Amino acid sequence: MTRQINVGGVQIGGGAPVVIQSMLNTKTTDVAGSLEQIRRLQAAGCQIVRLAVPNMESARSFAEICKESPLPLVADIHFDYKLAIAAAEGGASKIRINPGNIGGEDRVQAVVDVCKDKKIPIRIGVNGGSLDKTLLEKYGHPTAEALVESAFQHIELLEKYGFYDTCVSMKSSTVPTMVAAARLFRSKCDYPIHIGVTETGPVRQGLIKSAMGIGALLLDGIGDTVRVSLTDDPVEEVYAAKDILKAAGLRKDGVNIISCPTCGRTRIDLIGLVQQVDAALKDCTKPITVAVMGCIVNGPGEAREADIGIAGGDGWGTIFEKGVQVEKLPYDELLGALLKRIEAM
Repeated sequence: MTRQINVGGVQIGGGAPVVIQSMLNTKTTDVAGSLEQIRRLQAAGCQIVRLAVPNMESARSFAEICKESPLPLVADIHFDYKLAIAAAEGGASKIRINPGNIGGEDRVQAVVDVCKDKKIPIRIGVNGGSLDKTLLEKYGHPTAEALVESAFQHIELLEKYGFYDTCVSMKSSTVPTMVAAARLFRSKCDYPIHIGVTETGPVRQGLIKSAMGIGALLLDGIGDTVRVSLTDDPVEEVYAAKDILKAAGLRKDGVNIISCPTCGRTRIDLIGLVQQVDAALKDCTKPITVAVMGCIVNGPGEAREADIGIAGGDGWGTIFEKGVQVEKLPYDELLGALLKRIEAM
């Protein structure tokens, strides 16, 4: 079991459920817009939000956002240690830094001192694209070993000043490297790990890479908090994270939709129907499995473990529960009847 940190009341590590994070894509100086996006993320199921703090104007806006945010906020800091101090004093619930790029040890100590005083955790963020030159010379390129060595250099620096309230991430845009780094780190250290694949590319590729990398680690029991990085609305990152956690068996809340891939027996617009069911149940928190099947021949049988489901035929369809038919209806009444039954469950 890993150590545990407290991020604004949200527990990370120590056996706590895996925490979902995302990062705003609004300008931090846009206080109203940032708060609106935070509320949308909260509604989707996000638990912690990170904001970029690139300058002192953003640090002042960050403090304003902290006052009204319904979720704990993480300040993302690079290069300027004064921004980390300002964010900590402005209400940050966690500071994300790369201790190697904010100057000398005295500057790291200054950040540590304020975080210790205010009981604010620090996330050490190691990225394959920003490794120290000496590590690149040693390993030739951003290997898993290089990422882990970088993480330990930063950990040792924080521990030198008596700071242990730490979370670590070792991200790479290459899935096998990210997975190998997290596994290697976990074999050597019990600090909680933030997992995710970075710079994943277009949405389709990003979803596949994230599911592979994050999913592989979760099935190993590795990962205390996750962010799915997508070039898309951050809300979609949250939905993706929830789906990955459900697929790994780590979340039971929310609907699990199963559906067949269609074949020559399909006589309905199954793809469109599945999309309608998915959209209608996206925010449903009931821990149920819903099947949407394309034919009557084997739909209910294949999906007999589903709590409820529908299967379509020529102009009509059936609703079944645990594989048993409970209602036969014209096709255009099928979706409405399904949603009504789910609402009553």
